[in-house]
Amino acid sequence: VQLAESGGGLVQAGGSLRLSCGASGGIIMINPMGWYRQAPGKQRESVASVTSGGRSTYADSVKGRFTISRDNAKNTVYLEMTSLKPEDTAVYYCNARIWAVGGSYGVDYWGKGTQVTVSS
Repeated sequence: VQLAESGGGLVQAGGSLRLSCGASGGIIMINPMGWYRQAPGKQRESVASVTSGGRSTYADSVKGRFTISRDNAKNTVYLEMTSLKPEDTAVYYCNARIWAVGGSYGVDYWGKGTQVTVSS
C-alpha cells in the first residue's frame, strides 16, 4: 500500500492551494482519510479528516478556510485550502486507515509529506 501526495508549493498570504493524496495497492477499504501537518519545531497536528460516508472534521484553526473531500472510487482525498496564512506553513501529510488484501485489520499509512509555504 502506498500514499502519494501532490499539490504543495509556495503561495502568498490570502492565496489558495489544493492538495491531493491517492492510495494504491490491494486496497479493500479506507476509513478514514485525512491530512496532518507539522511546522518546524512543532508537533504534528490533525488538520482535517473525512469518513467513507463523507463526514468531515476540521481543526478549529482551519474551519471555514479548508475543505476536505474524497473520491472513494479513486481512493483519493483532497484538501482545498483558501485564505492561507503564514501560520499554515508546514509539511502536510496524508493519512489513511486502510484494510488491504491479506490483512485482517486496518493499518494507518502515511504519505511522505508535501511542503506548503505561505509568505506574508
